[in-house]
Amino acid sequence: MAHRSVFSVQLELLEKSKEAALNAVQTFNNPLTTFKTETFIVLMTIAWTYLMHAYYRREGLEYRYYTQGKHRRRFDRTKSGAFKYWELERCLNEQQCPLDAPTKANLRFLIGLRHEIEHHMPTGLDTQVSGRYLACCLNYETTVTRLFGDEHSLGAAFGITLQFRDLLAQPKADGASAPLPANVTKYISQFDDDLPDTDYRSPSFSYGIIFTRRLANHRGQADEAIEFIGADTQLAEEIDKQYWVLKETERPKFRPKEVIERMKSEGFSRFGQHQHTLLWQAVDAKNPSKRYGVEVSGQWYWYERWVDRVREHCLENAEKYGPVPNLGLSA
Repeated sequence: MAHRSVFSVQLELLEKSKEAALNAVQTFNNPLTTFKTETFIVLMTIAWTYLMHAYYRREGLEYRYYTQGKHRRRFDRTKSGAFKYWELERCLNEQQCPLDAPTKANLRFLIGLRHEIEHHMPTGLDTQVSGRYLACCLNYETTVTRLFGDEHSLGAAFGITLQFRDLLAQPKADGASAPLPANVTKYISQFDDDLPDTDYRSPSFSYGIIFTRRLANHRGQADEAIEFIGADTQLAEEIDKQYWVLKETERPKFRPKEVIERMKSEGFSRFGQHQHTLLWQAVDAKNPSKRYGVEVSGQWYWYERWVDRVREHCLENAEKYGPVPNLGLSA
């Protein structure tokens, strides 16, 4: 059998990668599709895997599994005799992987999420982490053009999506507001907690856009549905300030005393100020990268995530913090 050139295999891998990416976005954007998240993750995993294979093929890096013998390599094969190629996780772990840390984190998150929803599809997941799906698409576009040139861009394949409702805030459908299963919530929380703050805040990990309605048009001029303004403009700064004020106002905060009172109300009567201080010092909970709380006007406030962490600690030490047994002794 004649061997195909490196270029021909590379080009075939690249075309398969782009087709998988296009299908992932088309399927997710299809209003008639209900099985969006898992289909998107599967197809984008294929797209990224082929993209990495194309890159490693071009760079002359072996991306098949093998065992190095004394004189030659022994390649791993399937039962039918086909070569075993690296899966995406292995491609990301390669020292010569061309992706930056936030892009890798985004892909590892999606791979792990796929494992958590393999046998059931949680209602509402399509919207609750959609910023990470968007980041995955934008990362792909950036990477494929950076590695193989602008002629492989997929950006022109999709225009503005027209829809039948206003872009202003809408009441969520029942499915979108449904809580995620405990295992999925736990996975997302643990993944985010283990992520460096620089990666977590990177748009390559999760990408979000704020929309605000334009109140005035100019007659006789072209009228685009969506316009972007510079991040350094006065309008952008005003919008950003309004958004963060709203976000911080809506996010519940608790003083240390309130955290302790909640634990006592839940039966941990011997968990007090001293125990609380020892706990947050032990886990460095006031480190901003942990995202357990925030300092406002010189006063530290704890988020709900910290309350959950304290509760977990108390449950693990229930005998230590539980109520003192009543031994029937009079005062």
